[in-house]
Amino acid sequence: MSSMKLTVALLAGAMMLAGCVSTSKVTTQPEQLEHHRFVLESVNGKNISTEKPLELSFGEKMHVSGNMCNRFTGEGKLSDGELKVKNLAMTRMLCTDAQLNQLDALVGAMLHDGVQVDLTANQLTLATAHDSLVYRLADLMN
Repeated sequence: MSSMKLTVALLAGAMMLAGCVSTSKVTTQPEQLEHHRFVLESVNGKNISTEKPLELSFGEKMHVSGNMCNRFTGEGKLSDGELKVKNLAMTRMLCTDAQLNQLDALVGAMLHDGVQVDLTANQLTLATAHDSLVYRLADLMN
């Protein structure tokens, strides 16, 4: 019986220690994104299919570039899991595809105002309170 009491005591102790473990979320770091190219898979849970891949790339010092209808580029800053690209430059062509025009506006606002970034395995998620873009890792860039 003493081994039973010991087992119960050890389990109780382990459960108490487990309650003390920090539950802080590990945030994505710039080093995890730099030199990677991602391709858009879905917007707000709906799969995206376009003639050309919709890309998002991260270069040295969080240089962000990509495309929807238009191309965009800027210097990003990643802090506490939030990405902001304050001086985002974007070409201003009007697309015949209404969905791409909407995505231009969406990605522009997300990057300018700040977006939560989560990189899990090969999936990159950019999310605000209202919208979510899910990208998959395409490859490493030089």
